[in-house]
Amino acid sequence: MLHHAETASDAIDPLDLYMSDERQSKDRPWVMLNMISSLDGGTVVSGKSSELGDDDDFDVLKAIRAVADVILVGAATVTAEDYRPVTLDAERRERRVASGMVETPTLAIVSGRLSVDPEARVFGDPDHKPLLITSTFADPSKLVLIGDSADVAVLPDLNPVTILAHLGAAGVVLIEGGPTLNGQFAAAGLIDEVNLTTSPTLLSGDSARITRGPEVIPPQAMGIDRVLLGERSLFVRYLRAR
Repeated sequence: MLHHAETASDAIDPLDLYMSDERQSKDRPWVMLNMISSLDGGTVVSGKSSELGDDDDFDVLKAIRAVADVILVGAATVTAEDYRPVTLDAERRERRVASGMVETPTLAIVSGRLSVDPEARVFGDPDHKPLLITSTFADPSKLVLIGDSADVAVLPDLNPVTILAHLGAAGVVLIEGGPTLNGQFAAAGLIDEVNLTTSPTLLSGDSARITRGPEVIPPQAMGIDRVLLGERSLFVRYLRAR
């Protein structure tokens, strides 16, 4: 059960809350990042971020996915987390349609080397085919293996600007990782919103932070928009400082 940090006695509906947030960006999609980390900044346990989550985090994830037109994720994360095709329950589909959106967001997988297993379950639902974003350097024989189990976009490069240009019809793009993809968008200055769940755990080890890659210069300032408390975890929504 979630509560606003300042009114801990009042339970909230995360779907109502996240769908009521305003998200507008000029000339490109609004880019939001959703990640979970431990208290000491780790993002995976035994290779999976899902091991850090709890029921409240799952409810927030469902609410955040409901506001996205495109869910963007790297191939390594799809493999590590064994992604399913994106489907939404009836309430979320109805709320999206009432807001003028299509019933289900598009899952877009970034895979420069087409490393995703063509037999993976993410490709198993012909009614919810993912968009596979790759580059002109991809092995054509791997494209043949994918067949018609995904829609394929072959881009001249996988620079975040190029990816967003291809997704230009989307109003909101939700990035779900992994840290390398997140870091590329951060370094390009293209992240408008960060939703961070902090799990009350200590991991140590060498797990990556929520972003990894080129240093963001100058550092991108973010402002706290909202703080939520769950039974165990902390949920903070940050917005780009204007």
